[in-house]
Amino acid sequence: MSALPDGKKLVRSPSGLRMVPENGAFHSPLSLNEPQWVPDKECARCMQCDTKFDFIRRKHHCRRCGRCFCDKCCSKKVALPRMCFVDPVRQCAECSLASQKEMEFYDKQLKVLLGGGSFVVTLGTSEKSETMTCRLSNNHRYLFLDGENHFEVELSRISSMQILTDGSSPGGGTSRASGMLLHYKPMGSQDAEQLKVEAADDRKAASLWLAAMHKAAKLLYEAQDQ
Repeated sequence: MSALPDGKKLVRSPSGLRMVPENGAFHSPLSLNEPQWVPDKECARCMQCDTKFDFIRRKHHCRRCGRCFCDKCCSKKVALPRMCFVDPVRQCAECSLASQKEMEFYDKQLKVLLGGGSFVVTLGTSEKSETMTCRLSNNHRYLFLDGENHFEVELSRISSMQILTDGSSPGGGTSRASGMLLHYKPMGSQDAEQLKVEAADDRKAASLWLAAMHKAAKLLYEAQDQ
């Protein structure tokens, strides 16, 4: 195990090398825990094609689900940033497909969230709004809102998120995201508060940011349900 100056460390697990926060309390709420592997003694056959294992047909564990497969059913090595793996890791067909779909978020949409967007923000039922820059923190734990004032929303304390749309887009296509409505519990409180953000000037950029935030919410809920 070697410490790195940026607050992360390299750890070796049975699944491979992982780059994790020095302090486990600061892990990304979008991340997934490594699964417990199905014990070798409990899997005499591939859990996908039912092929019996022997000296020639070796068993392999999927790094995402922990189940046991033959080489044919678990041959793909795919990046798995949600478990902080440094290199692509072996995954079964179902899990590799899920991981590949998530890569669009990590390759593109996450950068959009970190870059931020300009929105008109309304707290609670107040009639007063403020134009603020909304962005995701580098550790993915907080939603930062900066304007004349600054405040933060911890992602893990968001109880619901609703994407608001502006109806049909030009040309009769699907509706475009124009805002979002959050319900969250501030630190030290069990009472939910409401936060409404609506696109400011650049509606196209705002729509891309909101779409990325919607995807992040799906990953957040999936991680919470793990």
